[in-house]
Amino acid sequence: MVDRELQTVGQQTEDQIKVLKGLEAVRQRPGMYVGGRDSRALHHLIYEVVDNSIDEALAGRCDHIIVTLHNNGYVSVSDNGGGIPVGTHKEEHISTLQVVLTNLHAGGKFSTGAYKVSGGLHGVGVSAVNALSAEMIARIYREGHLWQQIYHAGIPTTPVEKVRPLNQDEHTGTTITFLPDFTVMEENEFNFATLAQRFQEMAFVTRKVTITLRDERIEPIAREMTFYFEGGLRSYVRYLNRNRTVLHSVVYAERDVDFPSDGRGSAYAINIEVAFQYNDTANVSELAFANTINTPDGGTHLTGLRSSVTGVINRWARKANLLKEKESNFSGSDTLEGLTAIVSIKHPHPSFESQTKVKLLNPEVQGAVSQVVTEAFSEYMDLNPRDAKRIVEKCMISMRAREAARKARELVRSGPSLLESSTLPGKLADCSERGENAEVFIVEGDSAGGSAKQGRDRHFQAILPLRGKILNTERARLDKMLDNNEIKALISALGTGISEDFTLDNLRYHRVIIMTDADVDGSHIRTLLLTFLFRQMQPLIQQGHLYIAQPPIFRLQSGKDHEYIYNEAGMVENELLAKALKRYKDPDKVKVSRYKGLGEMNPDQLWDTTMNPQTRTLLQVTIDDAAEADRIFDMLMGSAVPPRRRFIQTHAKNVRNLDI
Repeated sequence: MVDRELQTVGQQTEDQIKVLKGLEAVRQRPGMYVGGRDSRALHHLIYEVVDNSIDEALAGRCDHIIVTLHNNGYVSVSDNGGGIPVGTHKEEHISTLQVVLTNLHAGGKFSTGAYKVSGGLHGVGVSAVNALSAEMIARIYREGHLWQQIYHAGIPTTPVEKVRPLNQDEHTGTTITFLPDFTVMEENEFNFATLAQRFQEMAFVTRKVTITLRDERIEPIAREMTFYFEGGLRSYVRYLNRNRTVLHSVVYAERDVDFPSDGRGSAYAINIEVAFQYNDTANVSELAFANTINTPDGGTHLTGLRSSVTGVINRWARKANLLKEKESNFSGSDTLEGLTAIVSIKHPHPSFESQTKVKLLNPEVQGAVSQVVTEAFSEYMDLNPRDAKRIVEKCMISMRAREAARKARELVRSGPSLLESSTLPGKLADCSERGENAEVFIVEGDSAGGSAKQGRDRHFQAILPLRGKILNTERARLDKMLDNNEIKALISALGTGISEDFTLDNLRYHRVIIMTDADVDGSHIRTLLLTFLFRQMQPLIQQGHLYIAQPPIFRLQSGKDHEYIYNEAGMVENELLAKALKRYKDPDKVKVSRYKGLGEMNPDQLWDTTMNPQTRTLLQVTIDDAAEADRIFDMLMGSAVPPRRRFIQTHAKNVRNLDI
């Protein structure tokens, strides 16, 4: 084995070794720096520039950030911070501005003098944006003058020029204007709603900083939203719980925890801010941030929060004699139900699991967060005994439900296999393959299930028909879910378990595909399935295993020729059909078939249009914003009617006789 490896290396020649200089590596491999070339990566370009302004805010030099989407495709990000230095860099012997914008791993985040804390650790952010821009214009307001430099594809085309003196009403700051290079990035447009959600989150986490998003692509009057939250995380928790019945006021704390020198560096402090509140649902809403960066996989800061909340509740319940001597303590899952919690730490030396910063690893953070939460929550429980009792009673209900769910699980495990049970509401037609090719279609009804079973490729496609609409799991506890036949069949077919028992290692199919009818009932069933999977199997979505099939709505027949018409975003059926018929010389002679259900297609048609990997279209389900997804599911599928009514009245077309 060693000899073979050495021989393979020896076959390379000097000509095969290529050195990528400057920002060329970013243009050739944008996925390493901004996550890809798609729409998400395009938006990430803006986030990278805004993150620099946020770092200025954390340093106390900036309190207003303005993001503008111009009607010519350019984007500008302006702040009133100190401005990027423009003087000559003592090592590179060119303007520091040019060093920052053209060199990877260059910036003020590598020294302790410029920033106490910052989200950027590698110094690749704004230079990567420069590399992926057809044009970038940097305007710096500092030292009494406006300075400017222009770049194309990351290469400076002008020197750093002193343009003019600053006016009396002008502040110091930085404005970065760029045009994405769509010869490298995929052709996409910036989405106002996506940006607004991100900047709202930033404004919550970065207290007392104003972020303005302006869209000049809307004519004649530009669209503009401004985010500013005096209350920080306290306001964020109230926002997340605004459609829920809460049990008490928000528990909030902010502290600086000091750490002495460890022998390798100077002493430092971690700023910790936490806010949490219980509501009457069984859902858990947790968000964790490190240096304003959302860490979706949590980490030591979130672990510290969870353990301290559980510990405080157990101690108070014992002291108040609400937990008897022979009763066991509440578990972590008991104290998580109904909790909306946010923790944000600011650390001068954060350690993340990877460059994507999805999980915080610093071990000392867990103890620091636990200390802050324990002190604040214990004080709150002692000063507010009525609220404390409501919290304990909520945990007691959760513990009883957990015990009922445990018994239900044991009953399921000890009984006959759900896959073999003749009492299943819809039998699983399994496939012979496993691994990356294997996929399962979750199909609505026996009729569609019959067509799908006949039309599928039995080697790699499994079919699971479900009868009717499954339980709305947004309003049901775990024991009720496990009593539902459709949900039991789904859990058993996927093999992963749910909730705290979930493990992706046991997933039986690489792709889980929801295939429902293209009508209102089909959309409702799809939403019910998405609700269940989001709440109980969220890693399945996060790891990219969940898809939605796209069956056709119409079949158009003209003579011997035919075509299928699929749904298009933002278009109702009449508009879709009218658009398709315009392509025909004599639309009146075109035979139009409307597929009301998958069962109306014969197996060959279903295979050709919806199941054949060579011709089908699948929509992959992703979670870009966990907090927003949590809010939407809670609003649309929860028990509160008024917010759902307002949403439907605002977004639905031709709503009449609304009865929810």
